[in-house]
Amino acid sequence: MKKSNSKFILAAIWIAFILISYYFALVPINLQSPGFWVFLIYVLGIGAGLFLLHQIFVEKRLTLTKHIGSYLVMATLLVTIVGGIMFLYSMPIFHAKTYANLINKQEGDFAKDVAELPINQIPTVDRDTALRLGDRKMGEIVELVSQFNVAPDYTQINYQGKPVRVSPLQYADFFKWLNNTKEGLPSYIRVDMVTGVVDLVTPEQSIKYSESELFFKNVRRYLRMNYPMDIFGDFSFEIDEQGVPYWIVSVRYNTIGLFGGTDIKEVIMLNATTGEHQKLKLEEVPEWVDRVYDADLVIGQVNYNGRYQNGFINSIFGQKGVLATTEGYNYLALNDDVYLYTGITSVVRDESNIGFILINMRTKETTFYSIPSAEEYSAMDSAQGAVQEKRYLSTFPLLLNIEGEPVYFMSLKDAAGLIKMYALVDAQNYQKVIVGNSVEEVVKSFTGRTGTVTEPTPEEPKEEFGIQGKITDIKSVVMDGNTYFYILLDGRSDVFIANVKVSEKLPFLKIGDEIQGQYVERYKGVHEIVRL
Repeated sequence: MKKSNSKFILAAIWIAFILISYYFALVPINLQSPGFWVFLIYVLGIGAGLFLLHQIFVEKRLTLTKHIGSYLVMATLLVTIVGGIMFLYSMPIFHAKTYANLINKQEGDFAKDVAELPINQIPTVDRDTALRLGDRKMGEIVELVSQFNVAPDYTQINYQGKPVRVSPLQYADFFKWLNNTKEGLPSYIRVDMVTGVVDLVTPEQSIKYSESELFFKNVRRYLRMNYPMDIFGDFSFEIDEQGVPYWIVSVRYNTIGLFGGTDIKEVIMLNATTGEHQKLKLEEVPEWVDRVYDADLVIGQVNYNGRYQNGFINSIFGQKGVLATTEGYNYLALNDDVYLYTGITSVVRDESNIGFILINMRTKETTFYSIPSAEEYSAMDSAQGAVQEKRYLSTFPLLLNIEGEPVYFMSLKDAAGLIKMYALVDAQNYQKVIVGNSVEEVVKSFTGRTGTVTEPTPEEPKEEFGIQGKITDIKSVVMDGNTYFYILLDGRSDVFIANVKVSEKLPFLKIGDEIQGQYVERYKGVHEIVRL
């Protein structure tokens, strides 16, 4: 073989290597992406090595000038040096004030901004509990559990005015993918964060684009091929108000130097069933979308704001007025949007907060509440200490407004991860701890005024409606020593709740049974059966 021909073959091998590497790496072709620079250095370095080896073993010589290998070596060094310089230039040491202004905080009034939730609308299901409930639901359906698992997403969103967590199914393994990829994923899981009711939802069309797909229907690869230059943020699985599944993907860009000051400029919406996609400006994003900004991004910007308000030098020496977020965060459902909550503490991270912030995850609107309070993990320790003999573990607190004051609400779980009790801790005085076996019990004990927290009295007239249908799902829950049955009916999206005292037949009902009776409305989407 001629040496010139061998060079063409080697070049073809190198180009094939680049294309295959890109297929798996899926880096954006964008100078603002650090991943693109790493990929460029990687493929240039591989190319340099290939041609230098060719020169040594095929051409039987080694020259450092006027040769493809040497040119690639120089290109690799040049890209590494330029990338390193731009990385250093983008650091906060040169742009501290600009980093501090990546996010704008407004002062807020907690009592006015955060609505006081009725007892029967307080979310009790965290992500870990939702995951367990979803797995249990899958275990009940033999034909699905043998082929699919539930993906670990469990995105918290607002769906028809209620906080829920949603997660798609995923193929159990390669062979299950091989058997089912043509039809796609048949369903997704929806968990009501208030009632704990789990729905296995089957959309009109199956989910063809997901993270568990291989090749070109993999949602990340599919969007990369359609948007090769965009820097993707988080991939968030959501559903619209009609229950149609979507992937919501933020498009990032850097505002400081080449690599610093990451923010969101656009959003890509991908219909998970049809593959239809569109890129929207932030102001064009539909209101049902809840997760445009991801938690790590906004928390990072809040920390930049607290650290560099008085310059870079002050953030290291003196640290006057330097603030930071606490270690954890949670989400609140307010005004049909999802808000991230986290505490703000001094840089020394003591056991108290100077206040806390709420960040709208769709608009990045950020509000600071200057309320001195206990740090979240101190509140968790207090809740666990109240039942220390049981060795329960506390979930990360949910911030509630109770009678105009901030209060931490937590579930207490046993070693198996099952919720056994609930706790309320006064955010401003974490020594005030109330624990109980139900949400209603702890709220009543905390306020000391049962009249303001109970359900409407029996004397209040309620209109009754007829109910008839086939049971598609039924679950029993024990609350305050009473057994309640949560029932789903064929063709109805509402949840029906019945106390065991309504009928002695309730414990024997099962999926497929027909029921007939009367019910009254509790609140939107949830009704109480009064006769059966």
